[in-house]
Amino acid sequence: MTAADSQAYCTAYTKKSGSNFYYSFLFLPKARRDAMYTVYAFCKAVDSAVDEPPAGSNPQEEVKRWRAELDEVYKGKPISPIAVSLAHHVKTLGIPKAYFEELIKGVEMDLLHNRYVTFDELSLYCYRVASVVGLICLHIFGVTSPRAQDYAVDLGMAFQLTNILRDVGADAEQGRIYLPLDDLRACKYPEKEMLRRTYSPEFKHLMQQESARARHYYDKARAALAGLSRRERQALTVAEIMRGVYSRILRKIEQSDYQVFGPRIGLSTSHRLAVALGIWLRSRFS
Repeated sequence: MTAADSQAYCTAYTKKSGSNFYYSFLFLPKARRDAMYTVYAFCKAVDSAVDEPPAGSNPQEEVKRWRAELDEVYKGKPISPIAVSLAHHVKTLGIPKAYFEELIKGVEMDLLHNRYVTFDELSLYCYRVASVVGLICLHIFGVTSPRAQDYAVDLGMAFQLTNILRDVGADAEQGRIYLPLDDLRACKYPEKEMLRRTYSPEFKHLMQQESARARHYYDKARAALAGLSRRERQALTVAEIMRGVYSRILRKIEQSDYQVFGPRIGLSTSHRLAVALGIWLRSRFS
């Protein structure tokens, strides 16, 4: 498979996903946009191998296969379309293999754990499946200073905590609880009530606390961004578009009074595009 063919595959795969991230990618120059499509395709494919395994597949074996694929990416002998495209971009951009290895470890945690007792335990998971992706993206954006890394880590934490809050109901249906059990106990909301998807004053209190934690990480990311140069801030416009979209999803969760046991809360396509365009214009002309 040629590099062009593999890139076309990754681009189509990403577009088909309907991800909130897709609309931010549109504001990147083509070469960097192609790299984002490929990185997203890799992350999504690894995640889907565990969260949405094809009928008859073995998730553990799929994770093992993706580890082998990653080895081939860095050896220069990739086979699958995603791996072929990824090999090109990691070489061009100098993305460390360790980041992708951490991502795979994070996805693998879903095979090993369906509960997290403390926030420290959960934060490791969030770092691996979200913050590490942000660190990868810094290489695509061309900004890798220590302060930019702080920004990426904190923003990844905020994104993943927002996802966890939004998907509390869907996860409970699958017997999963991502909110720390220590927090459930402190709010006097039993695990069994979460699995029953029971909305109560105790649940609302729990969600308020978790939402505040997510906002804390959005605030930390904003503070880190403020300490960057103008050039670095402009290079991170796409990440700021993502922050704009996800922080609005968190706001909608809060405005719904934490009604997350019903339809999935999100933004319409037109709303996401409006947010993206507004942030891009402010970045260019402020």
